[in-house]
Amino acid sequence: MENKLSFYNTLTRQVERFVPREDGKVAMYTCGPTVYHYAHIGNLRCYIMEDLLEKTLRYIGYDVKRVMNITDVGHLTSDADTGEDKMLSGARREHKTVMEIAKFYTDAFFDDCAKLNIKTPDVVEPATNCIDEFIHMIEVLIQKGYAYESGGNIYFDTSKLDEYYVFSSQSEKELLVGVRDDVGEDTNKRNKSDFVLWFTKSKFDAQELKWESPWGLGYPGWHIECSCISMKHLGEYMDIHCGGVDNIFPHHTNEIAQSEAYTGHKWCRYWFHVHHLNDKSGKMSKSKGEFLTVSLLEKKNYDPLVYRFFCLQSHYRKPLEFSYDVLDNMGAAYDKLIKRINTLDKDGAIDEAAYAEYRKRFEDALCDDLNSAMAITVLYDMLKADISDATKYALAKSFDEVLSLDLTTAKVKKDEDGGVDSELEEYITGKIEERRNAKKEKDFARADAIRNELLEKGIVLEDTREGTKWKKI
Repeated sequence: MENKLSFYNTLTRQVERFVPREDGKVAMYTCGPTVYHYAHIGNLRCYIMEDLLEKTLRYIGYDVKRVMNITDVGHLTSDADTGEDKMLSGARREHKTVMEIAKFYTDAFFDDCAKLNIKTPDVVEPATNCIDEFIHMIEVLIQKGYAYESGGNIYFDTSKLDEYYVFSSQSEKELLVGVRDDVGEDTNKRNKSDFVLWFTKSKFDAQELKWESPWGLGYPGWHIECSCISMKHLGEYMDIHCGGVDNIFPHHTNEIAQSEAYTGHKWCRYWFHVHHLNDKSGKMSKSKGEFLTVSLLEKKNYDPLVYRFFCLQSHYRKPLEFSYDVLDNMGAAYDKLIKRINTLDKDGAIDEAAYAEYRKRFEDALCDDLNSAMAITVLYDMLKADISDATKYALAKSFDEVLSLDLTTAKVKKDEDGGVDSELEEYITGKIEERRNAKKEKDFARADAIRNELLEKGIVLEDTREGTKWKKI
C-alpha cells in the first residue's frame, strides 16, 4: 500500500503503523449493540468513527471483512456480573418477550445506522445463534485449567494468567473502580477479577432464554460471545478490534484473557477505541437527562447527517461535548457546503494532476491517526482551489466514499425567506456576466447553455431593459 495508515493502539498505548497479518486483507471486529433499548447518539458516535476506519481502510486499498455481534442475551445491568440481564429488563419494561425486544431494537439500530450512512458490517451475528460455540470454548477452557465451576456458574480463573490487565499499568484496585456500575461481591469467585462464562439456573431463575449445557440449564456470560463470534467468522487471528473506551475494562480485557487462553497464542494486535460523547453534565447515557436518539434529532428538524458531520469534525480519541447550539452551527455549515458543491459544473475535463494531489492530501490526513477534521479541511481547501469544477466534483464524490455525507447527492435546502447565501449569489452573478459576454460575442449557444445550467439549479433568468434579473424557484 502506498499510504500507510497509523492509529492509536490501546494495547501498546501509542500511535502505530498498521500492518495486517495477511497482505491486503483486514480482519476487523466491532462490538455491537445490546438490543434492549434505542441507541443514543453517544453510542452512535462510536459506530460512526468505526465506520470511518473501515471506509478509510477500503479507500486506501485494503480488502476488509468486518464482523459485528448483536448482544441479545447475557449482558447484565452491571459489567461486574451482577444485576439482571439487560434484555430481560427491557422485556419487563415493555411487556414483551425477550426476542420481540431483540428484533424491534435490532431493526431500530440499523435504521439509525442507515440514516447516519454507517455501513452494515459484512457479518452480523446475534449471540443467540452461537450457543454451541460458547459451550465448546468453555469446555476447552475448563480442560486447559483456565475455568472452574462454583455455585452453579462457570468462571474464568484470571490467576492462571501471567498478565490479566493488558491494557493498563494501573493496579487491580484502580481498575476495579473503573467498572461502569458498582462492583458487586460474588462469593463464588476465587479471585475478584474472575468473570462468568456461563450462568446456570441457580441464578436469575426469571431469565427467559436458557439452554441445556454440560453444567445445567443456563445461558452465556456477555464476554464469551465476542470471542466466539469473531473466531467463527474471522478465525483465530484478528487484525483490529473496535469499541468504545468503556469497553476496555472489563469487557475487552476479558475477551483477550479467554481468547488467548483458548487459542494458546496472541489473538488481536490492534485495538481501536472511541471516546465518549458528553453533555455539559458529563458522559451521555440512557439513564440520565434527555434520552438523545436519532429520532429525537429528526423531531427537532436536524438532518442525521449533520450529527455525522459534527462527529467527523472532532478526533475519535477526544471526548466530544454535545449541545444544540453547536449542532445548529454544524447544520448551517453543512447546508452551505452542500449548496457549494451543488453549484459545481460536473461536466468537463478532469485535471488529473490536481485530482491526484488533493486525493493524496485527503488520504494523508486520514492515515495520520484518522484525522477526520483535517480530511474535511482538505475538502474545503479543494473547493476554494483554482481548479475546474469537474475536478472539484469528482474529488467531492471520491472523498464521500469515506466521509459519507451525501456531498454530491443531498438535496439543497431552500432558504425560508426564498433567498440565497452570498456564495451562491456570487456564482449566479458570475454566470450572468459570462452569459452577457457570450451574447456580445454572438455565441448564443453558450448563452442558452448558461441559462439552462442556472435553470437546473432553480434559478430563472429574465432579460429586461434594465439588464438581466434572476429569481429562485
